Amino acid sequence: MRFLHTMVRVADLEASLHFYRDLLGLVETQRKESQAGRFTLVYLAAPEDLERAKGEQAPEIELTYNWESECYSGGRNFGHIALLVEDIYAVCARMQQGGVTILRPPRDGHMAFFRSPDGISIELLQKGEALPMQEPWASMVNSGSW
Repeated sequence: MRFLHTMVRVADLEASLHFYRDLLGLVETQRKESQAGRFTLVYLAAPEDLERAKGEQAPEIELTYNWESECYSGGRNFGHIALLVEDIYAVCARMQQGGVTILRPPRDGHMAFFRSPDGISIELLQKGEALPMQEPWASMVNSGSW
């Protein structure tokens, strides 16, 4: 058995691509459109997984955009997507500058949570040892739910 992808239904493809690609830093590996099925699939991979994703189509996140308007809920029931990052503070700062609320700040230099435009909880984990605590993160309190 091997992991292939996680599929997330999105209501606004452009907003989701801005979030996952432009802010979070994932890379688009492939895109499929179905006129008959009236949907678009966009596959994204973490930069360090890019070569593997291109060759094996794994591990990836699949964004599924159904062309007919539909309201999706239950992001919390989904659980979360976890990503290992080189510098948790830099990623959180980039997300925050892009208008994303950091719901569980990386106070400990190790873990943070925020949500996608569709309410999917995203967990960031610091690669290796936790970074030394630093402001403004060390003083930030949790907000909302993740």
